Amino acid sequence: MADALRSDGLSIYLHWPFCTAKCPYCDFNSHVAANIDQTHWAEAFDQELARYHHQVPERTVKSIFFGGGTPSLMEGETVRSLLRSIQSRWRVANDVEITLEANPSSADAGRFAAYRDAGVDRLSLGIQALNDTDLRRLGRLHDVAQGLRAVEMAQDIFARVSIDLIYARQHQSLAEWDRELARALGFGLGHLSLYQLTIEDGTAFGDRHRAGKLGGLPEGDLAADMYELTQQVCGERGLPAYEISNHAQPGSESRHNLNYWRGGDWLGVGPGAHGRLSIAGQRFATETRRAPSIWLKNVAGGSGEKSRDQLSQRDQTIEALMMGLRMAEGVELRRLEPQAWTVMAEGPVAELVDTGHLMRSGERLIATDKGRLVLNSVLRELCAGL
Repeated sequence: MADALRSDGLSIYLHWPFCTAKCPYCDFNSHVAANIDQTHWAEAFDQELARYHHQVPERTVKSIFFGGGTPSLMEGETVRSLLRSIQSRWRVANDVEITLEANPSSADAGRFAAYRDAGVDRLSLGIQALNDTDLRRLGRLHDVAQGLRAVEMAQDIFARVSIDLIYARQHQSLAEWDRELARALGFGLGHLSLYQLTIEDGTAFGDRHRAGKLGGLPEGDLAADMYELTQQVCGERGLPAYEISNHAQPGSESRHNLNYWRGGDWLGVGPGAHGRLSIAGQRFATETRRAPSIWLKNVAGGSGEKSRDQLSQRDQTIEALMMGLRMAEGVELRRLEPQAWTVMAEGPVAELVDTGHLMRSGERLIATDKGRLVLNSVLRELCAGL
């Protein structure tokens, strides 16, 4: 099941775990800290990158992603030093994609220009809503006016800009989401990430929901209607969904995220980061400690990893289905373990094709529009007998 995505190309994910405040819906590894020694953190990241380079020195880096947390709290020089650390060790593709996530509350023209000058060529802005009441409900520190200024500023500085929005919010109607989506499409961006609000355990929203204090969530089929409206409107405006929650003009897709979904290798560096790495024909899942102080201590001791687990062929097949069927292009059959594919093809695949949830296209298995709407159920059926 090894392929060129694993044997050559490599993505690098750098997790900056700090935020100014914790959003109530967020289950990412983020921490509020008043004082951060960015030089010390840059040194720790450099040490981890050096360790990984010793293990996979001959790869070509094709994408780099600064995620968080709030990476736009990083100083420009911190970003520059980390990119230099990567570039001094690995071959870097001529068309490498370098993305940084930013929040409007930390948007600053000088800071954005410093990121661009350091090498960042794609900015992902966490707008989340175009409604001040809902921004407050979501715990965001910016208002709509700040969000709009951040979009304009980003477009002036970066050739590629994406924004995130959340729908199926409290008390949101289908008509309101339609208007908000039309406004977002009016920005003229090549990429939108549009996520349905999910209530996760371990978040403030999760606690409120269990206590019956999170009113106004969509009832009945409203969330599904919002999803279907999103697909229709974005498709009509030239930004079809290339993945369940991501829409782009052809050629403007996130190459970094495509590498995840297509089963490529990536290094996960920083507190709470996950990675996938192929070495000597074996595929490994890596994970780091979530607490920033413990991660720093572990790095000083020689490795920021908490665990490195070898993935079985069955594990890889399940992961390929879970990630690949999210995409409009589907999953390549060669990524599935042959025996597992035989089991699925004779049972659940045939049934799901008959019910219109899956389709075969050459050597690809694709979830239809109907199937992506209930993808978790489709995956449960596919993987039940493996």
